[in-house]
Amino acid sequence: MTAIENTIIARLEKGGEKFELLVDSKLAYEYKTGARKELSNVLVAEEVFKDAKKGERHTSTALTKAFGTTDVYKIAEIIFREGEVQLTTDQRRKLFEEKRLKVIALIARNAVDPRTKAPHPPQRIEAAMEQAKIHVDAFKSAEEQMPAIIDKIREIIPISMDKSRIAVKIAAEHAPRAYGMLKEYGLSKEEWGNDGSLTCVCEMPAGLQGEFFDRLNKLTSGQVQTKIL
Repeated sequence: MTAIENTIIARLEKGGEKFELLVDSKLAYEYKTGARKELSNVLVAEEVFKDAKKGERHTSTALTKAFGTTDVYKIAEIIFREGEVQLTTDQRRKLFEEKRLKVIALIARNAVDPRTKAPHPPQRIEAAMEQAKIHVDAFKSAEEQMPAIIDKIREIIPISMDKSRIAVKIAAEHAPRAYGMLKEYGLSKEEWGNDGSLTCVCEMPAGLQGEFFDRLNKLTSGQVQTKIL
């Protein structure tokens, strides 16, 4: 049983009314961040409240009108997805830091310096975000936030979302082993030679170019021909 001090509120405003759930703080955090996939044990009470602190429950009519169902778990899924969860200060700090680092890593993997065509180191991206006073939203995906953040830091560092197209030719002895890796990097226009060699084109965010060459060289022991198109 969840102790009262470990109970927090998940809330959604819909149609001018508040819908609240009493939830376990630790398990709610895990569900909100995707670490937990099921809502079992997350709800402290299988009730939807108008005011959880006062214990005022919603009627089944109000729930059906707002959500089309009275199933508490289906409603809880919607509240977690569209509403807010009153996480503890430590949880919010942890979630914010995890999302900030994910945004930085995502930009480093996908964007480059247009002058050199090389990716920016994460430290440079982090410094630019601090200088631009970027606020990362802990509850939005890194992918959703990345375009707006790039627009802001572009005023501080030259940055673009270019794509790289790389022609690759691999000898027969390495082609089967390398094929799966190549598919991870947008493999297209593949052509298998009579000798078992593979010729193809890979298209990827320019920031992945260095990683691509490193992996390809390791898989083929450097016996590969490449050309940036």
